[in-house]
Amino acid sequence: MNRYAVWGNPIHQSKSPRIHQLFAEQLRKEISYEAKLGDETLFEQQINDFFNTGAIGANITAPFKERAFQLADEHSENCKQAGACNTLKRLSDGRLYADNTDGIGLVTDLKRLNWLDKNQRILILGAGGATKGVLYPLLQAQQKITLYNRTIEKAVSLAQYFAKYGEIQTACLEQLSNQKFDLIINATSLGLQGKYVELPRDLLHQAKIYDMQYAPHKNTPFINFAKQHSIADYRDGLGMLVSQAAYAFELWEGFFPNIADTLEILENEMNNTNSTNSY
Repeated sequence: MNRYAVWGNPIHQSKSPRIHQLFAEQLRKEISYEAKLGDETLFEQQINDFFNTGAIGANITAPFKERAFQLADEHSENCKQAGACNTLKRLSDGRLYADNTDGIGLVTDLKRLNWLDKNQRILILGAGGATKGVLYPLLQAQQKITLYNRTIEKAVSLAQYFAKYGEIQTACLEQLSNQKFDLIINATSLGLQGKYVELPRDLLHQAKIYDMQYAPHKNTPFINFAKQHSIADYRDGLGMLVSQAAYAFELWEGFFPNIADTLEILENEMNNTNSTNSY
């Protein structure tokens, strides 16, 4: 039986074990997939021990994505550009291969929603690891990106690095009022504190709203903010979560699962249970 796990801290409420179980059922194959609590001090040793005892692959979530990147021997292009890893695979020679499926997961979910056309203008809120992980695939999809971050220097640094891959710029909050966007993506972690970036009202009415976080049984704070302004087109990040997991599963098992069927089952289950927005 192929053995996998998701590593993070905290991790106990992760949806990844259930998602990958559903994927395995589609393949009609039995796998082992667990949620593992990573130790802030011993994480590298934990991962080495995990693979040395025969594991095939691992998903990595906060706060270990950058450390997992350093552990790997080979990296995909998406992983290199993100500077962080959310998927590890043990190669036949024992070396570790690192990928980052967050960005392609987001792009895939936007395509599922029919929210991704060429040359769209996209505003991304935040300039942290979540943003860095999705910029390269979005620019490869020929999107025109504007970054807003409370600390503008971080946004400028990201924009300068990714400028070689496509059209990307930054803006302060005052400048946003004079711009129009097709899509606004919240990539901040403010929702974990019940907060959100309070954008100008006219900006919201021009765009679709996508929050990379998700909140079962209720909307995220950012989506609630959009709804208060009568925005009709909004989605949370559950579809991105399932999509990024599908690419990891394909890397390990050579089978790309049906995302729509998995998402439908997961949404039905989550509507009847308590859960959080952790990978």
